Amino acid sequence: MGRTPDARLDRIEAYYDCVPRAVATVEHVGPFTLFVADEGTGWQFYARPRLGGHGVFTAEDVCRVLERQQALGVPRAIEWVDAVTPSLLPAVRAAGHEPHRYPLLVMPGNVPVAADPRARELHPAEPHLSLALGSVSAGFAGHDEVLPKDPGRQPELMERGDLVVVASFDGNRLCGAGSAAPRGDVAELMGIAVPPGHRGRGHGTAITSTLVAACRERGVETVFLSAGSDAAAEIYRRVGFVDVGTACILELDD
Repeated sequence: MGRTPDARLDRIEAYYDCVPRAVATVEHVGPFTLFVADEGTGWQFYARPRLGGHGVFTAEDVCRVLERQQALGVPRAIEWVDAVTPSLLPAVRAAGHEPHRYPLLVMPGNVPVAADPRARELHPAEPHLSLALGSVSAGFAGHDEVLPKDPGRQPELMERGDLVVVASFDGNRLCGAGSAAPRGDVAELMGIAVPPGHRGRGHGTAITSTLVAACRERGVETVFLSAGSDAAAEIYRRVGFVDVGTACILELDD
């Protein structure tokens, strides 16, 4: 049986294919599209099922793209949406790997979301940008030591409108941050994190709401994210996000 059509998933799939192309080279490996990040971006990318492809994936397909990534010296990683490419999960498992699975959520267009006064969008040249990126790293690492992080090419992407960075504050103290990458009328929220010492005070919600509002101001209609856990998904659901699928991520340590 084929998957149930969902226009939101189709828009998200097209978005996933579009976003890396601004700062990556592209290579086709069997039924996969492999994105290799340009030097100096500060990011690493992945392989994804080729947009519009309809073939059944095999363990050999999976092994081939992982071997190509290893030969290129880039992380061995595959990302996909389970409902869009249902044959890939059994192929990955047949190749001897088990991916992480994360709730994929979308903000319905009819749910009102206002910017939170504790959070604001950062400008490309302001000093808070490096500290905001450092707070995200600290938040994901689970510690309160925040070190400024080199933004790489992120200011360039912010100038182009391809990246939005929002930070939340307690007075003048930066308490966490997150970002969004608008492309046309679709945007993904990414890297929303708050260091442990600032958690439980609504900063994650403030960052999320302000990012959604900033994206909508730019004409974005579909705002989505993949939550790092069911607990994190509950926070996003309280803001108004609803579940639309499962994001699968295979990352192999080298």
